Amino acid sequence: MSRKNSRELFTNLLAQQDRQSPNAAQKTTSPHLLKVAAGVRQIHEKGEALEKLLAEGDRIIEVEPNEVAPSSLQDRFEGSYDDTAIEEITRSMKESGQIVPGLVRPSKTGGKPYQIVFGRRRLAAALKLGIKFRAILRDLTDEQAIIFQGEENTNRNDLSFIEKCAFALLQERAGYKRDTIAASLSTGKSHVSEMLQIADSIPRETLMLVGRSPDIGRRRWIEFHKCWIARKDGANIIKSALETSDAAGGERFALALAALKGKSAHAAEPTIRNEIVLDGPALATITYAKSGVKLAFSKVVPSEFVDFVGERLTSLHQEFLMRKKTNEEG
Repeated sequence: MSRKNSRELFTNLLAQQDRQSPNAAQKTTSPHLLKVAAGVRQIHEKGEALEKLLAEGDRIIEVEPNEVAPSSLQDRFEGSYDDTAIEEITRSMKESGQIVPGLVRPSKTGGKPYQIVFGRRRLAAALKLGIKFRAILRDLTDEQAIIFQGEENTNRNDLSFIEKCAFALLQERAGYKRDTIAASLSTGKSHVSEMLQIADSIPRETLMLVGRSPDIGRRRWIEFHKCWIARKDGANIIKSALETSDAAGGERFALALAALKGKSAHAAEPTIRNEIVLDGPALATITYAKSGVKLAFSKVVPSEFVDFVGERLTSLHQEFLMRKKTNEEG
């Protein structure tokens, strides 16, 4: 069976199982089929990079999960490996064991014997289940590890576009060359430059607030970036729009983009200024704009006069209304 056809079979099998309610599955699905489906879910974790390693005959070892250090650079946003995110792979491994190994390398920090390259969901699931983690062991340079880490995620479309941008920036700041960054993301140097520009312009705190936005691609993020650099108050308005919002995924992105496209506090607007001058310097300036009319006193005006005008505003307004009524009746 060809690889394409086998993947289609796996997808159909998963879809069939997902359509079953939990109770219906227990009554109508055989234990064998459940185990097969659980195994298929793990096979979906397998990418081109892992297939290449298995074909080259690297050694598979079993290690305690707490003996594996995290990767040097985080390619996903925080929260991607919470309990909800690893629940499915944990359930799968509980049913069928760990079918697909991860990839580790000897750790160079000295804290733990191994360092994860990819397979962190499986590692988290193994830790949660209290079982050993199966992994291919290969001695890799930092550059090779980064390329394998990024290539595996890219082949499985596991990283959103903005996560790739942030991952590219982390690599650049860690001193990796553009060739390595491009290889880890399976893209060209021109796209890497674009990704770096986006991630470098928008603070990571803001990106984390927007979220990984898995359904938002390059074109929409370019639009977001253009709106971001067009104003100075982007971080504040996005924070105001999203800080208390319970929206998720693409909805958070849409809210943030709409906030950026809103009226800028620093944007110029058509105004008419009228200075009130008496024997030299201007006493005050009246500004007429769409946002309203403003009366601003100059620094030469003593505060006592400002207080005096404030006290007279009510009577002045009443005088104006009386004059207006007289004029209309006359």
